[in-house]
Amino acid sequence: MSEKGIHTDFKDNMTYGEYLNLDKLLTSQNRLSGHHDEMLFIVIHQVSELWMKLILHELNTAITSIEKDELPEAFKMLARVSRIQTQIIQAWDVLATLTPAEYMEFRESLGRASGFQSYQNRLIEFALGYKQPHILKIYEKDPELAESLETAYHAPGIYDVAIRALARAGFPINEDLLARDFTVTYKGDSTVADAWLEVYRNVDDHWNLYQLAEKLVDIEDSHQQWRFRHMKTVERIIGFKMGTGGSSGVNYLKSVLDHQFFPELWDVRTKL
Repeated sequence: MSEKGIHTDFKDNMTYGEYLNLDKLLTSQNRLSGHHDEMLFIVIHQVSELWMKLILHELNTAITSIEKDELPEAFKMLARVSRIQTQIIQAWDVLATLTPAEYMEFRESLGRASGFQSYQNRLIEFALGYKQPHILKIYEKDPELAESLETAYHAPGIYDVAIRALARAGFPINEDLLARDFTVTYKGDSTVADAWLEVYRNVDDHWNLYQLAEKLVDIEDSHQQWRFRHMKTVERIIGFKMGTGGSSGVNYLKSVLDHQFFPELWDVRTKL
């Protein structure tokens, strides 16, 4: 069946491909080894980086919204982040179709390049409050990128602004937390724990803060699932070999699984 209104003359109009820059996007999969399965490896990681770009877009705007006490606006963004996370978690299932023998055919082509160096993953960790100073050295090669990471490293994460929201709502939060050194990974505080416990015990009185807490738990839960699937996929493909970037590979990925971004939001479940 023909569609009479379909536009076919694009000599003076922008096309779908031009809008999306598909000429650049679809010619950026350069197999260095020429091996068939290297295409899978490249595409999975590029797609994941695109999803990470959107996660950062939503997370950073949510942080700004929370600082302005525009919590319902932040909820929409955080809910979207959770949906995006399901996509990048499932991406590991596709990469897991790569067998160890197939990967070894082109692994040397990566040189020292490694997902460990993903600066967007680091920016997501910074936004979630996980700060590791030694990571910054990796990006010194690109001064503009290094500056961007340094800025994010010193900025408050989403849990920091959530704690500030608790204080603005009248909860007696430790004053030192509100102007703390944000380069230090947050470990927990009794005043924050007490505030969240009050929120969860009186949901109707603190509905927006309760919703914020649950949105944050959704994101941490999904991020840990992503970390776990990452670890198991690496173990499935290379076992316990050292990563191409020099990390301990699976052992490093296992070491971060127990880290909690928002500790009081998990502890409150036991205390209720």
